Amino acid sequence: MRDDEDGAGEAPSRSPTFQVIILGSGGGPREDNVTGLLVRSVAANWAKGSVLAVDAGTHLAAIARILERQLLETTKASKPSRESRIPSHRTNAALSNPDSPRSSPRIYRTSVDVVDKLRATSVGPTQRMGSVGSMREGPFADLELPHSTARANAAFITRELVSTYLITHPHLDHISGFVVNTASFQQTSRPKRLAALPSTIHAIKTHIFNDIIWPNLSDEDGGVGLVSYMRLTEGGNIAVGDGEGRGYIEVCDSLSVRGWGISHGHCMKTHSHRGSNAGLHTEIGATAIAAGAHEPPSPGADSSRLVVAHTHILEKPCVYDSTAFFVRDETSGREVLIFGDVEPDSLSLSPRTARVWEEAAPKVAAGTLTGIFIECSFDDTQSDLTLFGHLAPRHLIDELKVLAGKVEAIRQAKRKRKRQSFGLKFCSDADTRFRRARNPHRVARRGQERKNGTPDSPGDSDHSKDFTSIAWSPREPSGCDAATTTTDDWPLLNSPMEGMLTDPGDPPKPGHASSTASSAHAGGEGPLSSTRPLEGLPIVIIHIKDTLRDGHDVGDDILESLQNHDVDAGLGCNFIISRTGGSFWL
Repeated sequence: MRDDEDGAGEAPSRSPTFQVIILGSGGGPREDNVTGLLVRSVAANWAKGSVLAVDAGTHLAAIARILERQLLETTKASKPSRESRIPSHRTNAALSNPDSPRSSPRIYRTSVDVVDKLRATSVGPTQRMGSVGSMREGPFADLELPHSTARANAAFITRELVSTYLITHPHLDHISGFVVNTASFQQTSRPKRLAALPSTIHAIKTHIFNDIIWPNLSDEDGGVGLVSYMRLTEGGNIAVGDGEGRGYIEVCDSLSVRGWGISHGHCMKTHSHRGSNAGLHTEIGATAIAAGAHEPPSPGADSSRLVVAHTHILEKPCVYDSTAFFVRDETSGREVLIFGDVEPDSLSLSPRTARVWEEAAPKVAAGTLTGIFIECSFDDTQSDLTLFGHLAPRHLIDELKVLAGKVEAIRQAKRKRKRQSFGLKFCSDADTRFRRARNPHRVARRGQERKNGTPDSPGDSDHSKDFTSIAWSPREPSGCDAATTTTDDWPLLNSPMEGMLTDPGDPPKPGHASSTASSAHAGGEGPLSSTRPLEGLPIVIIHIKDTLRDGHDVGDDILESLQNHDVDAGLGCNFIISRTGGSFWL
């Protein structure tokens, strides 16, 4: 399932820890391709409740499309004559030539291609998938499916396997699929968990499940009880866990999370902005104008009322709050970092991404962070004024420079400690030899031995000369260079669906999700030498906004810009553009 095409590259010696399935890679404006991921621990082996949905702008429909796509490939493999039913301009030449090196491409195209192909081959959600059993290929390979149609099996995955929805922020392109899909939760044996920071849950509870926009299907305020809120503590709950896992909260089988609030642009109201609600306090003295009060507090006003008024003012978020989640595999201790929508700290009224990098840096240096999923919504032609709380390639590179600087600082500190440790050991050995050389009893004994022609005892030969000939400049011994302090091997990334249709003449592009999109170094558990601080670190780009124009794909433009910026910055990142239906093994 994870073999490389044509033998290109080598599979890593260690098994992957995570599988991340891309249900939606876009950031709008098309409603059929908005943010949605599935994350599971490979060790959990598709157990009931073992799949974590991270955001769900698109969800059930995307799962059904992936299964339909797999049915299409299975049908084509069993009935080659169907090839003639696909329009010639969409025929993949590699499929008609079994000896072609592209006979098993694993590039996942956008969902519109899937719809066209499904129509061309008369495959739909009610088409039977054949005998009940496990999928052999694709993102859901090795999963035992109990039903014979794509839509029924999609419902099975949603109801039985997905136990928790981890939401980064409450914007519609991140929650709409979840909200609509709640209608299918009635057949589940337990409520679905909606896990998020309190501000996100408050927004969903107040503005979505309020019996106005949508029925209250939660288990609070007299709701139906199909959804249970799980409020996470920002930065983790230090009262739980121990060691490297302290503060992480288990949200589903084998996976635990820790989240940090990040900024996603300021609101559009025409008033002065003070920043986000991350810095709530009840201090008197700051002006009330900033959050909507049109008159400053009068000097003679009741101070107690000012406290209440000011607290209320600061609670009004002028910066949209989003979240970056560290998802940890409890078996291996490895992690993946997934960002919600985020703006650059350089433009933010409440810069908070740096603390995420502070948390991530030691994990990168230790090799336990297996990859980063982060948005890059626009290409570099987008001006700063029209980013609306998102990133362009130039800003993403600037953010990664911050991470790289912190990683390099950790490595330098580690090398310095090793040098100091070696220097102390050298000094101790030299001091011992010096004292032995100056010991009058040993000097007299050695003199008598030389007079009698007796050889010096082992280790006593000319110690004074040995000591004085060694310069006092403790050098870094072999093995104390960057080779001992750089990251662990970055794992294989691939999309293990055989035979996916691609446009003619469109070979797998570097940086796109495919089985050959492996890391720059794949090997054993030990770290590899590198002069670039983020060498091979997988950076998977999500939330790309479709321009809806003819011409070059905006994802290709973003990838090219990121790769060019990376060369200039010397970071060494492995940038990959996510595609709907793609699967990453980390």
